[in-house]
Parts: sequence; structure tokens; C-alpha cells
Amino acid sequence: MKNYLLIAFVVVAACSSPEQAEETFVYPVTMKSDSVNTYFNTDVPDPYQWLEDDMSDETAAWVTAQNEVTFNYLDQIDFRDNIKDRLRTLLDYEKLSSPRKEGDYEYWYRNDGLQNHSVVYRKHRETGDEEVFLDPNSFSEDGTTALRGMSFTDDGTLSAHTISLGGSDWSKVVIMDAISKEVIEDTLDVKFSGISWSENDGFYYSTYDQPTDGSQLSGTTQYHKLMYHKLGTDYSEDQLIFGGEEQPNRYISGGLTEDNRYLVVSAAQNTSGNRLYIKDTKDPNGEFVMFQEDYFKTLYPIHNVGPEMYFYTNIDAPNYRVVKTTFDKAGQENWEDVIPESENVLSANSGGGKLFASYLIDAKTKVYQLNLDGSQQWEIELPGIGSAYGFGADEDDTELYYLFTSFTYPSTIFKYSITDGTSELYNTPDVEFNPGDYETKQVFYSSKDGTKIPMFIVHKKGIELNGKNPTYLYGYGGFNISLTPGFNPYSIVWLENGGIYAQPNLRGGGEYGEKWHEAGTKMNKQNVFDDFIAAAEYLIAENYTSSDYLAIAGGSNGGLLVGATMTQRPELAKVALPAVGVLDMLRYHTFTAGAGWSADYGTAEESKEMFEYLKTYSPYHALKPGTSYPATLVTTADHDDRVVPAHSFKFAARLQEYHAGNNPVMIRIQTKAGHGSVSLEQRIDVTADQYAFVWYNMGVIPPLAKEDL
Repeated sequence: MKNYLLIAFVVVAACSSPEQAEETFVYPVTMKSDSVNTYFNTDVPDPYQWLEDDMSDETAAWVTAQNEVTFNYLDQIDFRDNIKDRLRTLLDYEKLSSPRKEGDYEYWYRNDGLQNHSVVYRKHRETGDEEVFLDPNSFSEDGTTALRGMSFTDDGTLSAHTISLGGSDWSKVVIMDAISKEVIEDTLDVKFSGISWSENDGFYYSTYDQPTDGSQLSGTTQYHKLMYHKLGTDYSEDQLIFGGEEQPNRYISGGLTEDNRYLVVSAAQNTSGNRLYIKDTKDPNGEFVMFQEDYFKTLYPIHNVGPEMYFYTNIDAPNYRVVKTTFDKAGQENWEDVIPESENVLSANSGGGKLFASYLIDAKTKVYQLNLDGSQQWEIELPGIGSAYGFGADEDDTELYYLFTSFTYPSTIFKYSITDGTSELYNTPDVEFNPGDYETKQVFYSSKDGTKIPMFIVHKKGIELNGKNPTYLYGYGGFNISLTPGFNPYSIVWLENGGIYAQPNLRGGGEYGEKWHEAGTKMNKQNVFDDFIAAAEYLIAENYTSSDYLAIAGGSNGGLLVGATMTQRPELAKVALPAVGVLDMLRYHTFTAGAGWSADYGTAEESKEMFEYLKTYSPYHALKPGTSYPATLVTTADHDDRVVPAHSFKFAARLQEYHAGNNPVMIRIQTKAGHGSVSLEQRIDVTADQYAFVWYNMGVIPPLAKEDL
């Protein structure tokens, strides 16, 4: 760093209520450097690039100073503690997962209400004796060490679980004797990895080499590797199965089919699409056979009966289909449709010798059970309009557990008989909440280019459409991810205090298949922002709300969405909440595994046209001096090694420099957290701070601040 310029910015101070007079105070001093990046002979100044160094004392001091200003502001909002108290009350109910069989035991997760992490319990299947198997709350005093996942050997005698420290995507693997709960091994570091056991002598896992220069959290992770570890040996002796510099891929996963015969390896350069390789482990001379080579298409196995294999794919089927072939006939000319593509997006799985076809129809779920030849047995009757998950089981299972949820339907577990297609209630949470007080509607509005976009709107029954309802507009729009109806107890605080929640299904997502996804990628990315802006305009035109009572929110790719919207239309919303956002579109691919997002975004080095397109909407670069922006609370965390906090740091620094209005523009930096909160208390704190910030800046004192609900 060199030639720094010290600058300070004046803003409006918080008062204990929105009616009080405004005062002025000073944002933290932020250094500026003469850093410049050059793309196609175009110089792009990057005066805050020094904030990318998450190991420097200067960055640490900046973080401390920014947090001091932000929390001093939030501390003066009288009803902030009321929000936290109400959230704790709403969240204080027992939460259970569906059980799963592992050897002689049945395992499940349970949270008694306000535990930071759910505890793993087990019950002996013969004696019925119950006990705690693993309690993640004991991993750390402050709850910032979390359990990421568990895997068992076929006989249930050995287990592997992964532990994340402070929210990092890097995890530590712990191997246990599952019967005695004695730790056997615990020194392996992995990233973006599952654990797939090979009988009882070892397991497959995925990892990267540790960054050799700079920070582990922000250093580039380029070549993923599938490794095999034999129990009792040193990890330095682990065998490279696939990947590394010999087969360079950013993301690799691998594991055995249920019958333990075939090793399946998925290799990807991007977050969607994959090459697929399969190897017959019973053949001593067997080699990997490539079943799919196009990185921009998807192929995953969902079932096999010996060498006969069933795959889920979008090859020649943007809405997906299920095909089958045999191991010795990998070529696509041999594939046979089992579940043909339809007009609705398909998800598929197997269990109990059956196939399950789940269709997304205008972002709502419909599920069918089919025979292996694709003939339909019956539609599975769901409790209502919403989202259902979990239709998968082992080959010899006769039942499975699925979850059903909607905006006002708490996530409920049902036990389903594969034999006769009947469902029975397994567990429904006892939430202090009356669904009958609320209504959900789905509307379709026109985007800028005339495309019809669906949107869910949730609010109290009988609400007056007077343009003054605080409205929380949440979006994502990317990476083929679908936003479907789901219960969020944190949102109840917003709704029961008279707020409206709106969730549009923007292009870039997966709600209408690959064509919908591609319509929001690369040179089409502006469609996503236009869809979101049009959603806000619809809510205003229909008198649900107005710009003075509108908050826009989103996280990760959704943080990019909020950043782009507030820079393109700064007058549209009163409050902006970009969370853990991708905000520097020229350099995102230089951090951790960010290059894997290039299929959705493109990169600044790809072409001059792509560079200019990215620079136009990149929130960090699109900020303009002398502009009045919405009240903005940027949120990020110090251990986010997926979307590194430098995105948020740089955006907040430039926003404070350029902002000309009286709205506060602040950044809240969580410590010991990653790409999302680690503990329950962290989630409560950040949600309460966001709601308090929104209501306060709208000039609204919510009912919870005045009386008991």
C-alpha cells in the first residue's frame, strides 16, 4: 500500500426514536490508495483494494472502527431488544429432524428450543434405549464451532463427522467408533466435501491444497482433489483418486453407489453442470468411464440395479428428465427415457425400488411415485400448496420421511409408506403462531421486457393497502436456485407487526428450468435486476407499499442483486440490506473458489464486451459521487471464505465516500461467522439488527415496541 489519502465522511446520527432531531457524526477514517487494475487498456482505479488483505493490521483497525459506529447507532434504537426478545420467544420450540437407520441404531437431530446447535441423539433399535450421540454445543463456549455433517459405515460401527470453526468452509474430519463414541482420528482438513465410506477400512473425501501464500480464508482454491484415506495410516499417505493438477477441476465429489460396486465421480468447473465418471471397483483393471463431458450440462446417478443405471439430467432437456442405460453403454445414443421432460421442472430420486418425481409448478411442489419403468403408481397427497423435500430412501426401505412447508405452514415431517402411498404425521412443531391470521397469494407481474414473473406476497389478513405498509422484498435470482414457499420463524416477527413479505422468482433461478436460469446469466444478468425492480414497482403500483416503506434484501448472489438495484435505482427503496454480497464483479473470481461462478457471471478478462458489461452493473463500481442512497446496512462476517468480506468492505467504504444524503450507510461485520451465522444467537442478533434498522429508518415504531403481542 502506498500514497494513502485520509478521508472522513459526515452522516446523520441515530436517535432513540425517528421523531427526534437529526445530529451529525463522522464515519471512520478510511485510507485510499493509488491501486489501479487494467482491463483491455482501460484503467480502473481501486482505491480500497487494500481492504482485500484480511490479515493486515490496517484492515483489522478499519473493521473495529466501522463496527463501533454501526453498533453505537443500533444500540440507540429503543425497540431493538424487544425484537430480540420476541425472536427468542418464537424460536423457543422443540425442533426435530427425521430419523435415519445406521446399523443397530436410529439417529436424529433435536434442538430443545434455544440451543445454538441441534444435538444428535440415537436410539437402539432393539432395546429402545436413547442417548446423546454428539452434542455440537460442547464444541465451543460461544457456539461458533458447528457440526457440518455425518457419515456412517454400512454396518453403523464407524462414523465420520465434519466440524467447521467460525463459519469457515474449511472443516475438520473426526473419525469415531460409533458404538463406544471413542475418537479414532481427527486431523484431516477438507473443503466442499462429503465422506463416503468404503466398507470399514477407509473413506473418500474431497479437499484442496492449503493456500501457500496469504490468508487461508481468501486465498485462491483452484484444484479440487478426490482422495482415499485408509484408516490407521498417516494422511500424508492418502491416495489421489481423481483431480489435482493432472485433472484440473474446481469442484470434485465422489462416492460409492449403494451396492458399493461403482465409484461415481462428479467433476465441475462451475457451480452448475458437471462431467461424470464411473468406475467398476470390482474390476481390478477397471478405469473410469466418462458418461458426460459437457461442463455446462448436468448428469447425476440416482439409482442402479447392478450395471443398469438411472440418471437425472438436463441434457437435451432444459426442464430435466430421467434416463437409463448400462455401465458398458455410456454413450448418449444408448440412453433410454424413463421420465421424459415435461413443461414443468423435474427433480428426481429413488427409494424402496421406486422412483420419485417432484415437479415445480409455478414454484410449488407436486410429487409422484413411479415404478422403475417410469409408469406412474400415484400422486403423493401433500397437505397443501407449498414445498416438499426428502423423497429418497435406500433400496430395501419400505418407508421414508418427507418435510412439507409453506410461508405460514411450519416445517412438518411426515412418515410415508412406499408400499401403499399413505402419509402420517410424524412431527409438527409447536410454534407460537396462528397461521389462520395470515394469507399468501401468488401474483404475476411484467418485467421490463414483458416477461411474466411470479411473486409470493404474505401478510396479515385484512391489511389495508394504503401504500404505508413496511414491506420486505427478498430476492436471489441466480445459479439455478429456486426460491419456493418455506416457513421462516424469523419472518413471523416482521409479519405479525404489520409487515408485508414479498418473494419474486427472478430469472437466473431454476423455477422454470435451464432456459430461465440462462436468461439471468452473463450478458443477460441485467434481466435479474430488472425483474427485481419491476417487483418493487408492482408492490408500489398496487398500493401494498411505497418507496418510503420498502426494504430490499438478499444474500450472497442476492447481495449482488440488492447492490445493483440500489445503485441503479437509488430512489426506489427506503432501506437496502445487501448481505454477504458479491459486490466487486471485476475481481470476484480472484478469491477462494470464486472462479467457479464464472458460468453465471462471466469474468472481466473474458472479453472487452464482458468487462464493460460487468463494470456497468458491478455495485462497487456503479456507485456515483454526490448521490443519495437508501439507508443501507451491509452485513458480512470475518470468516466468510465463500464470498470474502472484502466485497462488502470495499463497497461500504466507497458508499460512505460517495453518499450525499442523510440516510445512514453502515456495515455490520460479524466475528467468528462465515457465509451466514454459525450459532442461533448470531442469527437472532443479525436479524434483530436488520429489522430494527429497517423500521427505524422508515420512521415506524412496530407494535412490539408498544405492547405485548
